[in-house]
Amino acid sequence: MKALESVLVEKGLVDSAALDAIVDYYENRVGPRNGARVVARAWTDPDYRARLMNDATAAIAELDFNGRQGEHMVAVENGPRVHNLVVCTLCSCYPWPVLGLPPVWYKSAPYRSRAVIDPRGVLAEFGTVLPDDTEIRVWDSTAEVRYLVIPERPAGTGNLTEDELAALVSRDSMIGTTLI
Repeated sequence: MKALESVLVEKGLVDSAALDAIVDYYENRVGPRNGARVVARAWTDPDYRARLMNDATAAIAELDFNGRQGEHMVAVENGPRVHNLVVCTLCSCYPWPVLGLPPVWYKSAPYRSRAVIDPRGVLAEFGTVLPDDTEIRVWDSTAEVRYLVIPERPAGTGNLTEDELAALVSRDSMIGTTLI
């Protein structure tokens, strides 16, 4: 990637400062920490959780997390008997404002096909082994709608602050490949 960047800058096709600003934006201003804040708020504020489940786009915008590829959001919630997994079978539609840059595996053809065909197998590869009676729901993101998984709040976290809870939430849990 650096070699390509060097060639493009050398040829005057890309301004390195502009490229640095774009990368900084996606690494530091949008990203998984934004989604983690949404999850932590949903865990601690029942009214916010209700708004999130009813209209995720508006609820997420309340926290000033919005923008390109975050316009039409739907929140899905994991529970004791239901686990949600997000995939984009056509390409790599992904909610950038709340999850940042998509991981390479999310865009890969094997993940995109196997998540639908063998979701338990894919989850197991991430170390997520669920009881046989847990229903797995696979959500296919599109250009029109993107999904955010609200993981189950871990037991024993009732005394944690919203910031402490947000620190527990991973990007992968908000895609549904891990529990937290």
